[in-house]
Amino acid sequence: MAGRRNHTAVYALEIVEHAIETAASALAKPEGQIALGSAALASAFALAGTFVKTMIPLRWLAVGTNLGFMVYGALYPQLPLMVLHALLLPINLYRAAEMVRLSRRVNAAAQARDTSGLWLRPYMKRLELKAGTVLFRKGDTADHLYMLASGRIELVEIGGDLPAGRVFGEIAFFAPDRRRTLSARCVEDSEVLAINESTVRQLYYQNPEFGFELIGLVAGRLTADIHRLEGMLEAQRKSDPAATVEAPISSA
Repeated sequence: MAGRRNHTAVYALEIVEHAIETAASALAKPEGQIALGSAALASAFALAGTFVKTMIPLRWLAVGTNLGFMVYGALYPQLPLMVLHALLLPINLYRAAEMVRLSRRVNAAAQARDTSGLWLRPYMKRLELKAGTVLFRKGDTADHLYMLASGRIELVEIGGDLPAGRVFGEIAFFAPDRRRTLSARCVEDSEVLAINESTVRQLYYQNPEFGFELIGLVAGRLTADIHRLEGMLEAQRKSDPAATVEAPISSA
């Protein structure tokens, strides 16, 4: 047992000595210094990424890690390492740019107080629906929210038509029971954009600003419904103080 421990200790010492010799040899040349410096910087970026909670800084740290290990792999050389990070680099750049674009859209919508939901459009799936198609019925479970791109959709229970560019179905999407309060039917051929729950969750986790803006969209729609109801009640009281008025929420 003692002999085996001694052998293991000797082997570990040899590995350390070899690593020191390799580093000393690399540091003797300018390209070696650049390679080791790049590897150290890439490792620092990778370590920092474990403490980052939001997606955009994490993606940029991943880009830095990829660049550092690519330089190290090219100068040292380590071909498999260089190829791996060369493949990962465009993916991380694309995802970082995508998140930056989303942040800009969300910020622009917030500054303009845009409650139309147009900033959601790049992340929605296009649906071509024929006249008479029922998109969802009252009581259905809400797993998508929608935007009417063109055509005409009726909220059946209240007989109201939705204007083009209107996001709908968002109230039930976040309601505790997840149930639709109205039915939506295509009065004519329509083009609808849809986004599902998993995509919304992914966008929220990648960019918390997205979640805050989406909450603002829902709150704005509910506030508009409240003001509409108050206006109808006030008008009804003026015309007939004894009558009651029904004004269902217009968001399904």
